[in-house]
Amino acid sequence: MTNPQRGILARVPVAARHLFFDRVAGADLAPALRALAALADGEASVVGLGAALGREIPGLRPFPEYRRGEVVVPATPFALWCWLRGRDRGELWHRARRLERALAGAFRFAQAIDTFKHGSGRDLTGYEDGTENPKAAAARRAAIAPDGSSCAAIQQWVHDFARFDAMAPKARDDAIGRRLRDNKELAHAPASAHVKRTAQESFRPPAFLLRRSMPWADERRAGLMFVAFGKSFDAFEAQLRRMTGAEDGIADALFGFTRPVTGSYFWCPPMKNGRLDLRALGLG
Repeated sequence: MTNPQRGILARVPVAARHLFFDRVAGADLAPALRALAALADGEASVVGLGAALGREIPGLRPFPEYRRGEVVVPATPFALWCWLRGRDRGELWHRARRLERALAGAFRFAQAIDTFKHGSGRDLTGYEDGTENPKAAAARRAAIAPDGSSCAAIQQWVHDFARFDAMAPKARDDAIGRRLRDNKELAHAPASAHVKRTAQESFRPPAFLLRRSMPWADERRAGLMFVAFGKSFDAFEAQLRRMTGAEDGIADALFGFTRPVTGSYFWCPPMKNGRLDLRALGLG
């Protein structure tokens, strides 16, 4: 029986580690992918395959790059993404080492980003993230394709906290489209408010996504690791076009204090008999 990777629909974990890999030119990928299929359970370890893998996968396409004035959305392709979910950062670190050893020779480690749950599920700006996420059966319809696979859009956003801190509280609420104190949507938010730019029901067809974003921080920078799952990439691209102002020239107010520095698409294979189902790659 084919099922989705359970971690996609599960709640955001306390801690996570995102691993990104490039492929080694000329290497035989099959042994490493088979080892990965045995190691990743789809729940504590979610796996996505990127266009840089060099394989034709139905529905997978390159991440769209946008440049409109000061609004820049980069594309940074990778061959493989592993989202390690858990509670103990030490355990995540050891699990990451095991995966890297299993993939060595075929995949080259490119980047690791540690993320964490902040409060009840808030961005580091203090605003709640994923308020409009679909629930239960609606979440599965939005995030999972009929064959059990899913399409993941991932961006690392870097916040400019000096700029954010300089904004008046009302300007911050107007930028998000919600009040910080109670998370209520503003009745008369500006057209540039993030909530208005990405209102899922306002698109035709509706652009429903399941967000699983979490904050990140390193020695000098911090922001949000945006992770969204869809049955295809269409809903994400519809939202991104509107955020960049491609539709009406109005850019999302988020770009006033944060910016994406990465942008990648991944196809998340379904599970079959407790293993990643890699038949789309010709691997039984």
